[in-house]
Amino acid sequence: MTASFFRIALILGLLSAIGPFAIDMYLPALPSIGQDLHADNNVTQLTLLAFFISFALAQLVYGPLSDMWGRKLPLYFGIGLFALASIGCALATDIETLIAFRFVQGIGGAAGMVIPRAIVRDMHTGVQAARLMSLLMLVFSISPILAPLTGSAVIEFYGWRGVFWAVTIAAAIGLGLLATQLDETRPASERGGSGLRSAMKAYRLLLADRNFLTLTFIGGLGISSFLVYLANSPFVLIQHYGLTPTEYSFAFSINAVSFFAVSQATGWLGERFGLVRVMRIAVSAFALAMIVMAVVMAAGFNQLPVMATFLFIGYGFLGLVIPTSAVLALEDHGAIAGTASSLMGTLHFVIAAVAMVISSLFFDGTAVPMAAGIALCAFSAFVLTQATIGRRAAVAAAE
Repeated sequence: MTASFFRIALILGLLSAIGPFAIDMYLPALPSIGQDLHADNNVTQLTLLAFFISFALAQLVYGPLSDMWGRKLPLYFGIGLFALASIGCALATDIETLIAFRFVQGIGGAAGMVIPRAIVRDMHTGVQAARLMSLLMLVFSISPILAPLTGSAVIEFYGWRGVFWAVTIAAAIGLGLLATQLDETRPASERGGSGLRSAMKAYRLLLADRNFLTLTFIGGLGISSFLVYLANSPFVLIQHYGLTPTEYSFAFSINAVSFFAVSQATGWLGERFGLVRVMRIAVSAFALAMIVMAVVMAAGFNQLPVMATFLFIGYGFLGLVIPTSAVLALEDHGAIAGTASSLMGTLHFVIAAVAMVISSLFFDGTAVPMAAGIALCAFSAFVLTQATIGRRAAVAAAE
């Protein structure tokens, strides 16, 4: 692979990580925000929910805009808006203002989640796209590895407002890289047929495409399993298992290491065995690890090392599922890659939100309900894969 290939992956990965960085880095700040702004825990949690809602819904807009106006202009707007909203968050003097700016921050951050995937589809298909997507995921995975640790350090020295100044700096760096290091991948000649009417037509086409929806839901269920862990792990690992915030940050990061390390084999495995086969096997192994974890923990073997081992293995296989499902879902939609990426991102977050709400209903302060929620997501992804992708692959092999 050329230096240019790695450079593009680095830039796209950093742009993709800006929004999630504002989530992961922000988590350790929640208690101090509530204390400083005189808000209880439930109200403080709304600052996180406001970001998630706008981050999910805004993705529906950026894809069609990037098909109409090119990839770079919506990225400029989104990241610029994210930076301005981050400054507003840093200067907020009450919880209501912070919630409002977090909502705007999510709108801006959504651009970095949607458009890089469309750029990958503009540049490559098949195994090359999977290789670039896995490299993008490598950089993207910096967020859950470094963000909690960085957030804890920033809060220690500069308070919770320092978190928002830090993500403002990250956004400024992203704008600089976008301006100087990334070329437009959707030329004006390809934008002629793009508009509001064509966007609505594209969404109808995608919603009728069983293959696209199946792959999107498989990826979304995989992401949901991680977000269920994200939502519950601070309470389970710190309050139930007694870890310190710093120890929690390291424990949280270990799963991300497994995820991105295994994801780097996506291109090689896809070239050797085919992307569909890689995804089917990876989903099966991911589901097996998580289901066994839930059963073992429910049987009473619920020590932290037991859970950590299964999560490390399971999220490693998830590192193969996410990039392959995304590449395969976008494969046949190059002309509307931005719109397809938008719908994919929104559906991912909707599925994850439902999973997080359901898991919260059964949370009792221990690790078992969390493990069960993760296993249910993994099992659902496995059933969907076997009922659709697996059957189609078997028919193709027989022919």
